[in-house]
Amino acid sequence: MAFNDDSFIREVNEELRSDQLRFVWRRFGRLIIGAAVLIVLGTAAFSGYRYWSGRQAGSSGDQFIAALTLADQNKTDDALAALTTIEKSGSGSYPLLARMRAASLQAQKGDTAGAIAAFSAIGKESGVPAVIQDAARLRAAYLLVDTGAYDQVAAEAQELAVPANAFRHSAREVLGLAAYKADDFAKARQWFQAIVDDPQSPRNVGNRAQMLLDLITASGKAPVAKG
Repeated sequence: MAFNDDSFIREVNEELRSDQLRFVWRRFGRLIIGAAVLIVLGTAAFSGYRYWSGRQAGSSGDQFIAALTLADQNKTDDALAALTTIEKSGSGSYPLLARMRAASLQAQKGDTAGAIAAFSAIGKESGVPAVIQDAARLRAAYLLVDTGAYDQVAAEAQELAVPANAFRHSAREVLGLAAYKADDFAKARQWFQAIVDDPQSPRNVGNRAQMLLDLITASGKAPVAKG
């Protein structure tokens, strides 16, 4: 029988590979199995966490809706207690939403100072989405119109009154109202005019701004600048 070098070399290589595999398996088999088990367990744990997180978010959502129902029924103290529970143990975005709603309920109860402090804290807290920060600062500013000075309102809202900010119309309005209340009619005119001049101002905000501009003009306390 003819001797085939190529066949012989292939058989030797296959045998060597088999020996290497057996050696590797004997030495590292348990580690390989352990790693595979960890991968499976890790995948299962991740899937389990997602399921648990979804369940928790669903539970927090149900609790949040229940708290809103209590608020709608004028059971303010019960609603605040329910919202506090969500703040402490809720999941997802619900703790933050609960804080916002609780601050609104504080204002409804007459605890304006507490509501302002709560909204202002949310507006300054790192990790809170920018849109929620801005909304919280704006709520604080509106509450301060009645209870604070213009500078306090400006500290919350003036940064929002810039052209690129989605809340600029409301920010300009609250700044104009604060200036009007402080009898600074020139500054009030500036803010209300900025609303009227912005083509993207919502109609209702623009109408209120124009009405207040007309009142300021009629009072003669802030003459229209001639340019």
